[in-house]
Amino acid sequence: MKLKILVVAGDGIGPEVTGEAVAVLREVAQLGGHEFTFSERRIGGVAIVQDGTPLPADTLNGALASDAVLLGAVGGNEFNSLPPDKRPEAGLLQLRAALGGFANLRPAFAFKELTVNSPLKPEVVDGADIMFVRELLGGLYFGQPREWNRTTGEAWNTMRYTKDEVARVARVAFKLAQGRRKKLTSVDKANVLEVSQLWRATVTEVASEFPDVTLEHQYVDAMAMHLMNQPRNYDVVVTENLFGDILSDEAAVITGSLGMLPSATIGGKVDLYEPVHGSAPDIAGKGLANPLGAILTGAMILRLTARLEAESNAIRAAVRKVLEDGYRTPDLARNNPEGYQVLSTKEMGAMVRETVKTLLVNA
Repeated sequence: MKLKILVVAGDGIGPEVTGEAVAVLREVAQLGGHEFTFSERRIGGVAIVQDGTPLPADTLNGALASDAVLLGAVGGNEFNSLPPDKRPEAGLLQLRAALGGFANLRPAFAFKELTVNSPLKPEVVDGADIMFVRELLGGLYFGQPREWNRTTGEAWNTMRYTKDEVARVARVAFKLAQGRRKKLTSVDKANVLEVSQLWRATVTEVASEFPDVTLEHQYVDAMAMHLMNQPRNYDVVVTENLFGDILSDEAAVITGSLGMLPSATIGGKVDLYEPVHGSAPDIAGKGLANPLGAILTGAMILRLTARLEAESNAIRAAVRKVLEDGYRTPDLARNNPEGYQVLSTKEMGAMVRETVKTLLVNA
């Protein structure tokens, strides 16, 4: 299997966590006789400093010439005074738009070993396994017009969707549900927003193509509550850009740490993969970052782009085994620091890598 991956590590802890994910992927490639090639480019704040733009042309060209893109994180407090279209995050939005991926897949699953890290009761989160499907190229983040008029003291954004945009992401969600527990929850605010009324009507129409999947609708405010008191009731959740961003981040409560959440963006020219967490500049370079979200993101590359199901499953099994054996990064040891062996970013990556090797060799 040949796979060309562009690594855009970005800012803050991005280089640290993507480094560990790449190391795990290299181990998988070596053991399986696969040919994975990795190249690196800049994005975000580091690109602003070195190239004068958050998305250099060679980064975009490198992404378009790859099979998959692995992103670390972008952003930093020193860039907050820049106009929105000049900030690190603008580079990520531009990259997403150029690659054309419209469906952002964000799994949120509860490892039994981490239920103690959640503020929710273990019996509430244990067994929760949700796949969020977030529409990524529409809504408030991309709608026009948008402006902050400092002279008049006004600002506005536009939430806009077309029927075709809603239908295509709904089909992705229905197909995922067919391979899981055959239940799809569509989240909107149709009691207030016309855009959500279009969303609900379109998802309902698409449902007729998937008679084996049960569809339900939830308002976003009710869904935010239900995620916290009955997360095991949900299988696949599809929603628009802003709601999906907020709800999938909220789901970090289920996993015990934002550092555990991977994501993938599919449907475009090239698939884009990134852990859900941000650049965390306050802990950058200290060896405190949790690389497991990035490593699990690597597992998604193997599953969705490379179609290497066994290897993807081995990475997830290795993460679970390391947790079962009592190893933690600092964010995962807060509730019981004396009860675990706390590892640095590199140490946790090495532990997962060795466990993956053992699992694949003995398979």
